[in-house]
Amino acid sequence: MTLLTVEILERLMKEFQHSMRRLLKDLCRDFEQNYAADVCTLGLQIDWFRRLGRSFTTAEYSHWKVVGWIESLNDLLYFVDIVVQVRQERSRRDIAEQLRAEFREKFYEHGYADEIFPEGKPDPRMLLPRLTALCQRLAREITQESVCLAPRLACDWVASRRSDAWLVPCDLSANVERVELPGSCAIGTTGVAYEAPAPVRLALTRTGGQAEWLVKPSGIDLLLGDQAYPVVAFGGRERWHWRRLAPVVLRDTPCGRLVLGPTLVYGKDKTPIGVRPTRPEVASRMRRALAAIGSAWPEGDRLLVLLTSRIVPLKAKGVVSFSYRHRPGLSAINCFDRDQLDLIDDLIHENSHHHLNLLLRKDVLYQHDHNQELFYSPWRRSLRPLRGILHATFTFTMGAMLFERLVAWGSGPNGNAAWRRAGLSQRDLARARYRCFEEIESVRYSLSDLDYAGGQLKWLTRGGKQLVGQLADVLAQIEGVMVSQEAEVRRSSFGPALQRHRGELAHARGTLSLI
Repeated sequence: MTLLTVEILERLMKEFQHSMRRLLKDLCRDFEQNYAADVCTLGLQIDWFRRLGRSFTTAEYSHWKVVGWIESLNDLLYFVDIVVQVRQERSRRDIAEQLRAEFREKFYEHGYADEIFPEGKPDPRMLLPRLTALCQRLAREITQESVCLAPRLACDWVASRRSDAWLVPCDLSANVERVELPGSCAIGTTGVAYEAPAPVRLALTRTGGQAEWLVKPSGIDLLLGDQAYPVVAFGGRERWHWRRLAPVVLRDTPCGRLVLGPTLVYGKDKTPIGVRPTRPEVASRMRRALAAIGSAWPEGDRLLVLLTSRIVPLKAKGVVSFSYRHRPGLSAINCFDRDQLDLIDDLIHENSHHHLNLLLRKDVLYQHDHNQELFYSPWRRSLRPLRGILHATFTFTMGAMLFERLVAWGSGPNGNAAWRRAGLSQRDLARARYRCFEEIESVRYSLSDLDYAGGQLKWLTRGGKQLVGQLADVLAQIEGVMVSQEAEVRRSSFGPALQRHRGELAHARGTLSLI
């Protein structure tokens, strides 16, 4: 049984859920035992975090919101420890340089480096104030998100402390990481959100979204200056004063709902500028794409069901799709500049990142590479670190599998009708053949580099070598199935593109390769 099968991943998912539960307990204990003064300074309510953790079901411990919250708490502990070290050191240059190097390896997905090293260089003089500000920001965000994960429980916790209220700073501007609308709060893990009334949203614009939750035993108010706005009241029944925004459910699965979130909008400089409501037609496109995957590749669809729980449309020129290691199951997909075949491909691509990230949580697959950009990427056409090559090779192997199954599905007895129902054309079928061969060539190129990294450089662990071997076996199977289709690709309008691609890879092997 390979690491690419659903059965293995189901077992790993259960292990992951239990590991996240243990991590939260360990973090709470570590904060209390070793950083009590910082806990007080940052206003962290560790007892509340423990109570919240006990309320999560086992399945929720792999939900993208819960995992992201725990990972943020883990990051905060790391930075609090760094602050303690910096306070004790007279010479801070070595710490600054070491921290900058670690950011490239540990926090490449975050914007932490921009906060600590805004000019790209280690500045020992500003290290402590910038680290302190980062810890304060993380503490505020962690506390705010904890209240939104279980608002009724937060009120019960305040009541259990015999306290009148708990004041929690909050930011209700658009959240681009969790992709949440401005002037709203997403509650729990089901995708439900509540939108503030128009007067409250207007008041929030004047404060830049900055406000405070007033958490009371009876409910929660929003404080803006000296004005209090009721949000929710808990008594005999739950009563929300804000408008309920029901989630758009793409489908119900044995692993839970797959929901469609708001749309993340990027500016011309490829950075987020806002979060907007998603148009209804996007959901229709998504459902057709998911149905096509289920019909063409049932095993791939089972992987999608297990690993992807929320899709957010991405409106961004030049950006295809992305996901975060610390938000497993959340995929941002460009549905505006990409056609239906691209959409199907992108869904599988991001799901494959979730797949590999789950494997990486279980086992260390690479080491000692120091984030050096040594390996040519056939996809980015630039030098990339080993981590990037491993991710690309894995995800595009899954892409090659997808295209091979799509070709078989579209070439079958009822292929034409099935493809039309999926919103695909005969040209898409020809392009799927070409894309399969394109990925075969690219993956084969990078598998050679991974073999070199594991054998000569000793940068792949035993588990990493095992995974690369399984990818090579999968690629060989795909090539065996597709060999009869190559002549048809060469005769098609995509033939010249495939020939150019092979030429570019040959040139890169001769000029940029370590082998």
